Amino acid sequence: MPMITEQSPLAFSDPLPAQADVVVIGAGVAGTAAAYFLAEKGVKVLLCEKGRVAGEQSSRNWGWVRQQGRDWAELPVMMEANRIWRGLAEKTGEADLAFTPSGCLYVSDSAASLAKYECWHELAKRHQLDTGMLTAAEVAARVPGLQGRCVGGMVTESDGRAEPSVAVPALARAARARGAAVIEDCAVRCLDLEAGRVAGVVTERGRVRCARVLLAGGAWSNAFAANAGVDLPQLAVRSTAARTEAAPAAPYEGNIATPGLAIRRRADGGYTVATGDLAEHYVSPASFRYFTKFIELLKISAKDVRLRPAAPKGDPGAWGRPRRWTAEDVSPFERRRILNPAPSAAVVRRIRDRLPARFPTLKGVKLAEAWAGMIDVTPDAVPTLGEDERIKGFYIATGLSGHGFGIGPAIGRVMADLMQGRDPGHDLTRFRPTRFFDGSEIVPGPY
Repeated sequence: MPMITEQSPLAFSDPLPAQADVVVIGAGVAGTAAAYFLAEKGVKVLLCEKGRVAGEQSSRNWGWVRQQGRDWAELPVMMEANRIWRGLAEKTGEADLAFTPSGCLYVSDSAASLAKYECWHELAKRHQLDTGMLTAAEVAARVPGLQGRCVGGMVTESDGRAEPSVAVPALARAARARGAAVIEDCAVRCLDLEAGRVAGVVTERGRVRCARVLLAGGAWSNAFAANAGVDLPQLAVRSTAARTEAAPAAPYEGNIATPGLAIRRRADGGYTVATGDLAEHYVSPASFRYFTKFIELLKISAKDVRLRPAAPKGDPGAWGRPRRWTAEDVSPFERRRILNPAPSAAVVRRIRDRLPARFPTLKGVKLAEAWAGMIDVTPDAVPTLGEDERIKGFYIATGLSGHGFGIGPAIGRVMADLMQGRDPGHDLTRFRPTRFFDGSEIVPGPY
């Protein structure tokens, strides 16, 4: 399936309702899942997308549905997401929501990294997850011909994969089949407030009355929140990936992460490939505003973090972009419908060099396409989930920090219940929106 861009045809054009119970801003995986679970409970929900469903990072990720390596607070939510993924296709009748159980294997090339895996393995055992440690010989048996230093590995057999560019639109179709209104090319400009609480939203097509709003805008969430007077610390990072042509004889079915290269099998017979070791950030006013909050993450990040001088005009962090606007103004979300950054040439070169060197049996398999997406990263690399303390009825689900596709269905379920006054079923303390301002220590999770 071709990359989703502003040129992609509209697939969702429901009429704009005058009133809804809940308006969801952003049709990435989390927002779409929230709309699905709300509609399933009979809630009148409107899902508004400024561009296309899954047009940004929700279709540009690796497609891993991974429990392995998750932050300690994310893991129970992700285990629920794994269970949801396994039943979505049958439950919805949408074949594009198919989940392929294929396992997730991390390969270690040093005693230090293996020790980290062993430490995480202890967390997995506490949750009775089917994670196991592997010797170098066991890794070699699972990955025939793997080249490079290997001292062992870690595998979670119940992990798997799905196809992002078709799965999220399929979930939007399932939400609509349950009564949700889904509208593409319809930016929400701002909140409509009365006495300090949500009374509705103003879209580019008109006002919609509602009592609750969920902001699930990914890399754009900070800009929308700031216009509402809500400080939401997160920065955008460019991440590059690629896909190969179909491999005539595909020897690897699992998700495999080796030092400097990660692959996963695709439904089209090729592989999605990424290096996972380079993060590029365009310096913006937010970079300076949140610098001290990101220091701890920068200290422990295993990625090569490179700073770019300025984001392209119209991007969330671009210099000179309007910081405030009114309901009558054309918002930044209408000026840039979809973030479609050029892939990093450096990463593409690394993929071309490393793929045949690491996996010789894939030598000669060419890259068919490379792309990039903008990841919304929080200072501790875990999501921001919950209701804003200052604006009653304003809920936030953002900052999924590059591992949101797999966990997205459970995030949607959690937020749907939270907005209905139900017990979300998980301890969300670590994800609370106030954590960066209440004096709490910032402790980064895996990123």
